[in-house]
Amino acid sequence: MQNQNSMFSIHSFIQLLLAFLLSACVSFPEAPSASVTPSFEDDIFISIDGARLGLQRWEAENPTAIIVALHGMNDYSYAFNGPAAWWAANHNISTYAIDQRGFGRSPNFGHWPGEETLIADLRAALAAARRKHPKVPLYAMGHSMGAGVIIAASAESSLDAEGLILAAPGVWNVPAPYRLAANVAATFTPGKTLTGERADRQATDNIPILREMAADPLMIKETRLDAVVGVTRVMGSAYSEAKKIDARVLYLMGEKDEIIPLNAMEKTAMRLSGDVTFRRYPQGWHLLFRDLQSEKVWRDVASWVKR
Repeated sequence: MQNQNSMFSIHSFIQLLLAFLLSACVSFPEAPSASVTPSFEDDIFISIDGARLGLQRWEAENPTAIIVALHGMNDYSYAFNGPAAWWAANHNISTYAIDQRGFGRSPNFGHWPGEETLIADLRAALAAARRKHPKVPLYAMGHSMGAGVIIAASAESSLDAEGLILAAPGVWNVPAPYRLAANVAATFTPGKTLTGERADRQATDNIPILREMAADPLMIKETRLDAVVGVTRVMGSAYSEAKKIDARVLYLMGEKDEIIPLNAMEKTAMRLSGDVTFRRYPQGWHLLFRDLQSEKVWRDVASWVKR
């Protein structure tokens, strides 16, 4: 009996130690304090602390809906150029896409800003859009990591939006050994970078788009280890906290996605509550808005918003 108690104590200690290592190795800044009113100015989004983030806008003359869009990991607002221009021209939907902190033209390129800061910027962008278009329905849209940020934010408290559009959402409870290894490595060498070339995974079947992204200087090509830890935490939060969401949701995923596990996306979709519309594309890859069949996705988004 004593031996069993000793084994139980050792097992409990190991679990506590693992939990500590997973949560405490790498820390990120807290959300910034609010000091200014968020606003859109030309190609700049001014967030709550006065930080000037990159912004791209595609505005319809008389918009019937507004979308605030968040890009995926290592990407930036240009990710929505195709669909947003099409929505504005064909469906009177205006889109405001921001470069999240650490990405694109925003401050501290390549450095992870922290989940709470990303959430604060999302809420600020929605507030700026609501202030600019007070009588027009407003939607929060995210691709991959951006969708993960939206889920994590909505799980904390409801967003000021009529609905959520989640495309190839970054939702994944990465196995503990991998998270532990990343935490430890990032603790000692946070600035070490990874390229992902050895992963041998394809993001889309649109090869010209892949070449364009590879040549774009605003795309992050080498990811810092601490940023890997940061995005892993966002994905974990989105995966585990999705059950707290009760909203109108359009959930999009491609069956050929090689970046986010299909079972993780499916399980997350099943946890959502509210008016959830699920769209699954047999020929869809991770870059749903840029794939060769992407116009199907664009049409589905426009139809859902107009409904």
